[in-house]
Amino acid sequence: MKRWKHIIIIGCTLLSVYTPDARGQSGFDPLTKALEQIVKKDSLTGMSVVLVNSKEMIYEHNFGYADVAKKTRYTSQSVQIIGSVSKTFIAVALMKAVELGYFELETNINEILPFKVANPGYQMAGITVRELSNHTSSIVDNPAILPDTYQFDEAFADYDVSAYKILQGMGYRNKIAPCSLKTFLYEYLSADGKYYSADNFVSSEPGSSSHYSNIASALAAYLIEVKSGMTYASFTEKYILKPLKMRNSSWFLDARQKDKYAKHYYDLVRSFPFYQCITYPDGGLRTNTADLSKYLIAMINGYNGDQTILSKASYQTMFTPQFSKEHPPKGISLTHRNKGIFWNLYNNGTIGHDGDDPGVSSFLFFNPATGLGGVFLCDRYLADKSEIIDLLVKYTNHTSFVEVPQ
Repeated sequence: MKRWKHIIIIGCTLLSVYTPDARGQSGFDPLTKALEQIVKKDSLTGMSVVLVNSKEMIYEHNFGYADVAKKTRYTSQSVQIIGSVSKTFIAVALMKAVELGYFELETNINEILPFKVANPGYQMAGITVRELSNHTSSIVDNPAILPDTYQFDEAFADYDVSAYKILQGMGYRNKIAPCSLKTFLYEYLSADGKYYSADNFVSSEPGSSSHYSNIASALAAYLIEVKSGMTYASFTEKYILKPLKMRNSSWFLDARQKDKYAKHYYDLVRSFPFYQCITYPDGGLRTNTADLSKYLIAMINGYNGDQTILSKASYQTMFTPQFSKEHPPKGISLTHRNKGIFWNLYNNGTIGHDGDDPGVSSFLFFNPATGLGGVFLCDRYLADKSEIIDLLVKYTNHTSFVEVPQ
C-alpha cells in the first residue's frame, strides 16, 4: 500500500473547470475530450497531463485550479508534491551510488549503517540493499507511526480547518517533532529507538515476502547519505535534478516559491495545510509536469543506451525484473506487474510508478517499445486512477501522433 492508499476521500458533486490550452496535434483531441469528461465526472480540482517522446513534449493539457480561491489555473508549471513517484528517483540515486562504488545491491545494510537494523524474529538474517529496493526487506510501515512523519506547516499558507480535522482523525497528528532522516530511522528501526516495535517488521525472513514499505524506501536513500557524506536531497540535486535542468524541483517547502505551489485539496473547495515528510525520499519530491517531462525523456533515452545520468549497465539493472515467475516472494502477484529497482514493470509493456498522498495523485510511465511516455499530476487524491492511466497508456502504445487510435 502507498502512503495515502488507506484513506478514502468522499467526493463532492461540483464540477471542475479546465483550461483549453492543449498543445498537442489534432490527433490528440479525443484524448483531451476524454480527460475533460473524467475531470468533470470525478470532480477533480486541478490536473496537468503531458506526453513525451524521446526528444520533447508532444502533448500538454491542463485542467482546473492550483488555487481555487485565487482562481489560479493549474498548469504544467504548477508545483506540487508527487507522492511515491518520488521512489523512482531513489532508484536512479541507488544505481548512481553503485556506480560510485559506495555499495552493491547485494550488500548487507548493516555493513553501511551506523546502527543495527534486524528483523526481531530473524536476528541473524541480513537485509540487503536490493531487498529495500524491491520491498522484500521485511520492514513495514507501522500505521501508528507513519502518519506522524508528515509535518504540516499550519503557518505556511491558508487552509481549511475542517479538512485538516479530517486528516487528524485519520492519524495525521503532527506528534513527531521535526528531525533528520537519520534520527527518525534510528528511532524506528534500532532496538533502542523510541518508536521501535516488532510491529515495524513482518514475521517473515527478509527476502521471502513482499510488503510495500515507505520507511524501507527512505532507508535505502539514507544509505546514500551515509556513504556520500551528503544529504539525499543534495545528492539528487547534484546527480539528477541539475543535470536534467529540473529547476522547479526540490524536496522541501520554500516560501520564496509559494506562488508556484498547487494546494492539496480534500474536495473542490477545502484544502489541507502544506506539508513535507521526515521520510521525504519516499514521497516528498515537489515538482511539476514540465520538469517531470525532462526526467521521463531521460529515462526513455537511458533505457535505449544514453548514459547522461547512468551507465547502460545501471539502466539495465534498474529495469530488470526482480522476481521470477516460478518463485516469486509471498504476498505478490505477478499477473499485473513485476518489480525493477523500485520501478514497476507492468505486464502491458510499460514501466512506471504511481503516487498518492493527502491531496495528491500522480503517475509517470513510459513504453520502451514505442519510446513514448506520459505523466499526470493532480492536486486532489484519486481513489482510482485507472481510467486516466488506461487512456495515457492507450495513446503511447502507438508511434503515430496524427492518427491516434480512437
